[in-house]
Amino acid sequence: SKMQVGRCCMGSSFSWFVWLLLLFSTLNIRVTGVTGTHQSIPPSVVKLWASAFGGEMKSISAKYSGSQLLQKKYKEFERAVRVEEIDGLRLVKRLAKNMEEMFHKKAQAMKRLVEAAEEAHLQHEEDPDLQYEYFNAVLINEVDEEGNNVELGGEFILQPNDHFNNLSVNLSLSVVQVPTNMYNKDSAIVNGVYWSEALNKVFVDNFERDPSLIWQYFGSAKGFFRQYPGIKWKPDEHGVIAFDCRNRKWYIQAATSPKDVVILVDVSGSMKGLRLTIARQTVSSILDTLGDDDFFNIIAYNEELHYVEPCLNGTLVQADVTNKDHFREHLDKLFAQGIGMLDIALTEAFNLLSDFNKTGRGSECSKAIMLVTDGAVDTYDAIFEKYNWPERKVRIFPYLIGRESAFADNLKWMACANKGYFTQISTLADVQENVMEYLHVLSRPKVIDQEHDTVWTEAYIDSTMDDGQGPVLMTTVAMPVFSTKNETRNRGILLGVVGTDVPVSELLKTIPKYKLGIHGYAFAITNNGYILTHPDLRPLYGDGKKRRKPNYSSVDLSEVEWEDKDDTLRNAMVNRKTGTFSMEVTKSVDKGKRVLVLHNDYYYTDIKGTPFSLGVALSRGHGKYFFRGNVTVEEGLHDLEHPDVALADEWTYCNTDEHPEHRYLSQIDAIKIYLSGQEPRLHCDKELIQEVLFDAVVTAPLEAYWTSLVLNKSENSDKGVEIAYLGTRTGLSRINLFVVPDELTNQDFLTAEDKEGVFNADHFPLWYKRAAEQVPGTFIYSLPFNSGSENRSVVLASTAIQLLDERKSPIAAAVGIQIKLEFFQRKFWTASRQCAALDGKCSISCDDEVRHVFSSYRCTIYNVLKCIDSFFQKTGNFFGEAEGAVMNKLLQMGSFKRVTLYDYQALCWVHSESSDSGHTLLDPYFAVFAALKWILTELVICLRPLPFLTFFMVYFSNQSAGPHMQVPCDTEYPAFVSERTIKENMGNIDCDGCIKSFVIQQIPSSNLFMVVVDNKCDCSNFGPITMDPIEIMYILLISLKCERLKMQKDRRRPDTCHPFHPEENSMECGRARSLTVSLTAALLSSFLTLFLR
Repeated sequence: SKMQVGRCCMGSSFSWFVWLLLLFSTLNIRVTGVTGTHQSIPPSVVKLWASAFGGEMKSISAKYSGSQLLQKKYKEFERAVRVEEIDGLRLVKRLAKNMEEMFHKKAQAMKRLVEAAEEAHLQHEEDPDLQYEYFNAVLINEVDEEGNNVELGGEFILQPNDHFNNLSVNLSLSVVQVPTNMYNKDSAIVNGVYWSEALNKVFVDNFERDPSLIWQYFGSAKGFFRQYPGIKWKPDEHGVIAFDCRNRKWYIQAATSPKDVVILVDVSGSMKGLRLTIARQTVSSILDTLGDDDFFNIIAYNEELHYVEPCLNGTLVQADVTNKDHFREHLDKLFAQGIGMLDIALTEAFNLLSDFNKTGRGSECSKAIMLVTDGAVDTYDAIFEKYNWPERKVRIFPYLIGRESAFADNLKWMACANKGYFTQISTLADVQENVMEYLHVLSRPKVIDQEHDTVWTEAYIDSTMDDGQGPVLMTTVAMPVFSTKNETRNRGILLGVVGTDVPVSELLKTIPKYKLGIHGYAFAITNNGYILTHPDLRPLYGDGKKRRKPNYSSVDLSEVEWEDKDDTLRNAMVNRKTGTFSMEVTKSVDKGKRVLVLHNDYYYTDIKGTPFSLGVALSRGHGKYFFRGNVTVEEGLHDLEHPDVALADEWTYCNTDEHPEHRYLSQIDAIKIYLSGQEPRLHCDKELIQEVLFDAVVTAPLEAYWTSLVLNKSENSDKGVEIAYLGTRTGLSRINLFVVPDELTNQDFLTAEDKEGVFNADHFPLWYKRAAEQVPGTFIYSLPFNSGSENRSVVLASTAIQLLDERKSPIAAAVGIQIKLEFFQRKFWTASRQCAALDGKCSISCDDEVRHVFSSYRCTIYNVLKCIDSFFQKTGNFFGEAEGAVMNKLLQMGSFKRVTLYDYQALCWVHSESSDSGHTLLDPYFAVFAALKWILTELVICLRPLPFLTFFMVYFSNQSAGPHMQVPCDTEYPAFVSERTIKENMGNIDCDGCIKSFVIQQIPSSNLFMVVVDNKCDCSNFGPITMDPIEIMYILLISLKCERLKMQKDRRRPDTCHPFHPEENSMECGRARSLTVSLTAALLSSFLTLFLR
């Protein structure tokens, strides 16, 4: 018979017990009686084995980890320490204040840029013939065939800088990037570049004042982008740089106020062909300009109205990434036929905006109707008079598609009469530039008011600041720049937007992780409830975690704190309240393989001057307590400088980023300089340093203890124990090797590659967290589940060190060892050969070379070599996969209970559709493929019978043949928690008349269970029990899917709104090839009518 082993997550109500090691502690035996009748497995023998194995492993683990010595050392200091309960509300307020000061510092830097930019523009006189050589970001240091610098590409000194992740930059000058579809030497661009040179001095000054700043920039309304420090830009594989700063969220957010938008798309028969392709591109580009504070819907029209998403008939939805992508998926299905009835569409749009505004759910600020059409046979002034005049609160933005200008006058009249803007889009390349025009119109009221609102974006990923471990999560602070010239005041000219990026890691540096406890954490959300930072936010996926998820920037707090079913915590934070909240949570750890059941207390408040709110979660029990020790500086420094000591890389003991000369200091060196008092500009966390000195002194004896074990050659002769390690609550760690580094079985453990195994900015090591939830004095055994079989051949044994004997005692430290899996297994086999029979004739044995004639049982296993090979293959498997029948019985008996967990950030594999994704419309350089697709579609249509023509075109595809892709989805998956009070159990399973028996026994002083299974029966009909996630298929319930689309959670609107201004000059309302005398007369007549009312 075959030995099978498996892993299952087992634990008390507070921790997982590892079937991972059941793998080592699972025997499948063939049981036969002398008479051939069924006989049960003796529980006493299994208990003997479990006791022997547990005792042996605890002895080895305690000895080599030094756990008893360390517990003794902390006990010696028990009277010298002071235990304090953490005041969560006071803590979160202090953290919010720290963040407020940091954010304010960034905003002040932007204010200086705004003042400098506006003054420089005020002093500049526009010169259409200006010639000026500037440093073009793409052309710098480029030479021609003769070795001379190309035009706009002079010599530009670049040097690697560690503050910018060793990118080559110029800290004295900025560079200018111009989108590929714009002319580098256009007069408007050259003039803008010329006067904005004045920003270089301010860029440098800002960086000197605040060396933690990274990229600073000015995005011009003309399209160019000035970036500091200077860096060389490289085109993509197509030779294109599609980046346009005006299309970025920070630009749009700073330039305009929140808006409600209805997009009307003409799908009459005249829109067939390339016009419909351009229309799709135009709509997609409009969607690009909408952000999380905006609301929208798309209505296609011919003789009838067709909501692009029928489910959302009569409402608007928030313009988050998920909703915009959902609508993009429908754009490709638009089909042109029939006659366009614009009057019906305009009436619907006005009613929709009015009705939605009454619900109080929209932006309650600017309102606009975007009209994408190839013509209008009337000006529809009667409709505007009924719904929009004289207030003209809804702006009209017509986009004339195609080269024909016959209807340009009518469309421009609509724009001018309704404070909008008219543009004509003839080609795909024209789309982006023309769509941008409406933003400048919406910015006019803000410009005239001279309101320099400071805006902060939601979290997004910046690939340029890749820190070697993947792209970096950022937020941006931005402010608009206005023309202050008196002669242009009523035109409300937006010059551009200044901004700077703030890595989310900067926020984490302000958070003292040691004050939050082992399971505690801090998190921040935006006014829309989206996560700015949270330890459970997973924005990246793929190999190396370098690919961003499609909807990573709009993950709602309710999707990670999902136990809060009523959104009590989320809504309080969105509404910027200060308070507390408590709930029981089920936290998955180790990539979802294990679970911790905790009771968390939440404390929250707002971060003044920003749209963000901050929260802190503290777990009850030891997580609510902190202790202070006290040793002399001399003692602490002496023990801190030992070579086996390391401090948490991502914790801030001293702020070494504040001044350039400190950036090369290690944290230990920085602490030494700080304590010497020689560097007053070096700011450190005095409290944390005092505690880390205390921990260094208390843990110092372990170095000598471990060294003595290494020197004793008789100890660990088979090198089964490879590493001893410890970590303390202050992020201090010590490591001792019992073998030379090259002989380590798992060389990633406790290194930077082992993210789960080291102290990070937002979490303690996994082995530390799990050990803290065990009964004091017990060891938790686990496997590091890294990829690759070579990392599955070690076992970690860890235990927590409590300061006091009380339940509320803080956890002072955790210690452990790394053991070879082979060594662990040998100890198991040794224990399982024991028996209590006086005559030495064991009733059950796992020695396949000894057959007892009078034995009632026979245990058959493979030889040692084959056994180890099988053992490695099964390591890491969930026990239910190997023994589904037994696991099912254990669940029925109550030894374990199933817990359902949810993942609202999951990605699921699907077959990609045969039609082009809406995402291809985002870049005009790829839009040509849409045109080619149209040609093929037209050929198909010609071959199809007319009765099959429908408004939405259906694309049929052979999905099984299509490529696979990952898309966002929601999943649920099971976890299994053991019932701590049940130490042992046994049972029988009827497998089609064959009785399969088993015994389960807890292994003392550990998180393990030993399971012995009679393997004579085939119970495959039960099937395995897995931990695989299952996608929640909302699509199968159309009504539920519709409700999810309509659902809008609580959100807080931005504090400022600038929808219109009485001094606004609305006559600048678009570009038409000619404005006839009749149109001018019509406009004059209309305005006189309005003003004479």
